[in-house]
Amino acid sequence: MRLHLSLAALTLASAALPAFADQVNIYSHRQPELIQPLLDAFTAETGITTNVAFVDKGMAERLVAEGARSPADLVLTVDIARLKQIVDAGVIQPVTDPVLDANIPETLRDKDGMWFGLTTRARIVYASKDRIKPGEITTYEDLADPKWKGRICIRSGTNDYNIALLGAMIVHHGEDYAKTWAEGVKANLAKKPNGGDRDQIKAIAAGECDIALGNTYYMGQMLSDPETKPTADMVRIDFPVFENGGSHLNISGVALTKSAPNKEAALKLMEWLSSDEAQRIYAEKNHEFPVKDGVPRSELVKSWGEFTPDTVSLTDVAAARPAALKIMEEIDFDN
Repeated sequence: MRLHLSLAALTLASAALPAFADQVNIYSHRQPELIQPLLDAFTAETGITTNVAFVDKGMAERLVAEGARSPADLVLTVDIARLKQIVDAGVIQPVTDPVLDANIPETLRDKDGMWFGLTTRARIVYASKDRIKPGEITTYEDLADPKWKGRICIRSGTNDYNIALLGAMIVHHGEDYAKTWAEGVKANLAKKPNGGDRDQIKAIAAGECDIALGNTYYMGQMLSDPETKPTADMVRIDFPVFENGGSHLNISGVALTKSAPNKEAALKLMEWLSSDEAQRIYAEKNHEFPVKDGVPRSELVKSWGEFTPDTVSLTDVAAARPAALKIMEEIDFDN
């Protein structure tokens, strides 16, 4: 049986948790529908139940406030910056596990075992099939060119995904260049930033703009849904690169809390999420890129073609988050 609990309910339930030895309590930045197929499969295979509280904001602060009383065993996050925030808050414990080390590449896990990447996704360009020729957009830097004035859509500039992309721009070119680039992108916007990545695809299909920035897996989700497929079919994925690098990647990841009342079961879930079966589900259900070598991408994702992943350190990208956020606020990107 699966329980999707509110934060308050999960916290209030913590006193009763020892009565249920085979369970894992999860605080998740990830939308429940994205992780439910994985957790259902884990429970079916192991008999260990999972209790999930969706935490959109303030996860680190929540864990700090709860301290040793926290019922949470694991945190699931949507990008490297949020992983770093939780680690910096001192609410995570290191994990040394040969299964995780074998399944997850060294570049996608913390050197001290504080977090482990579970999937990757590229932040790329959505482009109108009718109005943008293939190969017309090749670099992220090009998006600041005035030739795109009035043609770009984007979600909030302070969204974690866009802050991570700007952080990568800082790592590649420095803060001054990144600020000028962000100002250039803002000047090219067709409308005020709003909505999520799916909304940018809809805006292109509706003719409100010609190109947008978004994550690959949102396109996969829309193409897999009969209701949204006609809209998504009007839009193409292009993989731009940094001028001295590749296409920007981010990760979803997992970490073990310092309190972890069900540590043994939580470690089993961490290992399972890195397994062939879990990585296959990530690929087929969520259209994300598996981190485990040998697990193929979904056929839909394969149809988008190959690309060159950027090789800058995700830890460096996360460290640039404060500077990236400051830039977006200084230039008032969303207004």
